Amino acid sequence: MDSKYASEPYRIKMIEPIQHTTRAMREEKLSAAGYNPFALRSEDVYIDLLTDSGTGAMSDAQWAAMMLGDEAYAGSRSFYQLEDTVQSITGYRYVLPVHQGRGAEHVLLPALVNEDKRWFISNHHFDTTRAHVELAGARALDCGIEEASQLSTYHPFKGNMDLHRLKDLIQQHGAHRIAGIIMTLTNNSVGGQPVSLANLQAVSELAQQHRIPLIIDGARYAENAFFIKQREDGYRHQSLHAIARACFDTADVFMMSAKKDGLVNIGGLLVVKDDETLFKTLQSRVVPYEGFPTYGGLAGRDMAALAVGLEEALEERYLTHRIDQVRYLADRLSEANIPLQTPPGGHAVFVDAKAFCEHLTADQFPAQSLVNELYLEAGIRAVEIGSFLLGKDPDTGLNLTAPNEFMRLTIPRRTYTYRHLDDVAEALKSIYRRRHTLRGLKIIEEPSVLRHFTAKLSYL
Repeated sequence: MDSKYASEPYRIKMIEPIQHTTRAMREEKLSAAGYNPFALRSEDVYIDLLTDSGTGAMSDAQWAAMMLGDEAYAGSRSFYQLEDTVQSITGYRYVLPVHQGRGAEHVLLPALVNEDKRWFISNHHFDTTRAHVELAGARALDCGIEEASQLSTYHPFKGNMDLHRLKDLIQQHGAHRIAGIIMTLTNNSVGGQPVSLANLQAVSELAQQHRIPLIIDGARYAENAFFIKQREDGYRHQSLHAIARACFDTADVFMMSAKKDGLVNIGGLLVVKDDETLFKTLQSRVVPYEGFPTYGGLAGRDMAALAVGLEEALEERYLTHRIDQVRYLADRLSEANIPLQTPPGGHAVFVDAKAFCEHLTADQFPAQSLVNELYLEAGIRAVEIGSFLLGKDPDTGLNLTAPNEFMRLTIPRRTYTYRHLDDVAEALKSIYRRRHTLRGLKIIEEPSVLRHFTAKLSYL
């Protein structure tokens, strides 16, 4: 392997066997899954790049902490350890654990909505965030920069908010009707792209000016801090802790799926800077939806592991290797002229399925077709981030067309080696040579919310 990519900053001391399957077996399994790889069993997958959520490997320090977890229903020692860690990293006062990120969304977002406040604006809403906005009776407006859709063009911070458009949306809808502004770090839906600290600070100024709550959806805040250190002028010599704190200083609320940059298999956070009234409202909502405020749907051992993982995720050696694994796979695919979101983001390589499958239209779900073909080719599971995921307009019921049709190759943390990524690259190269043979899909069964998780499809 080329020395320009960082080697693993760890030793492997426990393994989980994975198996190869035959093409015939995979055809049978995918058909039974309704051509939706979410329905596949994990043992039928060779390399699982469906998500980086809760799929990483925990460290020996995390496993040791789990053995000391306090399982008390109320007042758990593990909660106070977690609280201290979160307060140290964020500078926020009030900490509520939840079972995962969508638990935080379920508690927070409806609490900000009322008869007047019906809009949320984001650099791009994550899929579950958008769903919880709509379930709360509000509407989600995406306001990312135009460069995010220019996939082959370099921009260091494609996750940024479009400040001019943000001003226009506030004026158009009225500041008093905006329930919140959500900054997703990193910006998953546009390719795991980072947000600059300058952009965060500018959004914060607008939010404060109009008295709109600013929320950081920071599942990958540590990766975002790493990109700021690497790409933004003035931060090269600052610590990742200092950069992360500067990001948190801009906002009022922090919500997180800790299954990403918390380096745990389950868990989430809902953290309020200093608004005691809001905290008490959220605390009262945590009890019926998640659990007592000092456990929030988590076992004590989970909170103990999270307290350690939050610190490990800000280690520069870890993040250098983490980002290099993504960059390595992107470079291997670029060598074969496979179209990608450029530059690669922090947690995944986003393949441009619209360009890959030029003969398929958006309503034929080209990225889903490519996801299926990758599984059939090599037993590798990826995920669609496009029109299939975007779903339907909540007001008209019509299918929405995504600005990008991505296949996301999501790299779990501390789980696969560069050799595994070589297998992914070789499989995609093989498919790319016969890309015009890929067939479109249609939905034959779907739920009303978050259809991509459980819908069934068939080939046209």
